[in-house]
Amino acid sequence: MRRKTWLTLCILVLSFTLAAPLASANPLNCACQDEDRDMRLDSPPLEGTDVEELQAILTTLGYYNNAITGVYDQSTAAAVERFQSWVGLKATGVFGAQERNALTIALAHESLSVATPGPPPGELRIEIDVDKRTLTLLVDDQVFKTYPCAVGKASTKSPVGEWRIIQKGTNWGGGFGTRWLGLNVPWGIYGIHGTNNPSSIGTAASAGCIRMHNRDVEELYPWIKVGTRVSIIGPYPRLRISQPLRPGQNSKEVQVLQLALREAGFNPGYTDGRYGPDTETAVNRLQIHYGLRPTGHADNNVLSLLDLRR
Repeated sequence: MRRKTWLTLCILVLSFTLAAPLASANPLNCACQDEDRDMRLDSPPLEGTDVEELQAILTTLGYYNNAITGVYDQSTAAAVERFQSWVGLKATGVFGAQERNALTIALAHESLSVATPGPPPGELRIEIDVDKRTLTLLVDDQVFKTYPCAVGKASTKSPVGEWRIIQKGTNWGGGFGTRWLGLNVPWGIYGIHGTNNPSSIGTAASAGCIRMHNRDVEELYPWIKVGTRVSIIGPYPRLRISQPLRPGQNSKEVQVLQLALREAGFNPGYTDGRYGPDTETAVNRLQIHYGLRPTGHADNNVLSLLDLRR
């Protein structure tokens, strides 16, 4: 009883916090949120993996005791009503935005209390294949586990390249699900996160972020440290560059330069769009190779040699 009272208080307090717009609750104000449907009794009844996941979560919290069918039936609506009463919402049996925020907090609290066994010792890194829509965790370059994921749609593609984790967060609610792992992409805010739209997993559906089932990202989250390397594998953007580039710049054009340097045999380090010391050294090596003055700047001569000039 004491545990349930504590969880009730957590949800009540955080539900009021989450009643404000997500832009204020989430400092990143990321644009890659899911669009969630309200769930209610209907004829024919609503069906889908989102209903199935809701039933599973309500089972975890002790409000749903029937078979997990993926059908929003009377027993599911009754479980939602019991949950609504518990968190101080009107017991309508309709699962909408307020219920979604409160349930996200409840699920996060439950999963944080469960110890998850980790991967074997070694160096961890993540590979995301945008064509296969999979996220693979590797330990010392050996596959440890592969998860399905959703990637960016054609108009908002996921950022192909070599990144690292720079931020971790929980309890953001909404389309972010229960966990967030932020990437150091220099031209936008992208991350690996959960979702309240599980039917999108395995598709190209996001605004560029990598979506996972909440249960999967919750398993992955405690294993991943800030600094963990993440490779997003897929077609690189092909751009023509109109202006010289120099150390200190961060952009998609710098990433295109890095890729061209790598293909030409001059290793620029990570293709992360950051014109740092490794990229500068690679440009120096190219300039020396072709008898140019080694400035480390990707001037028009360098861009022409790499066939990048617009």
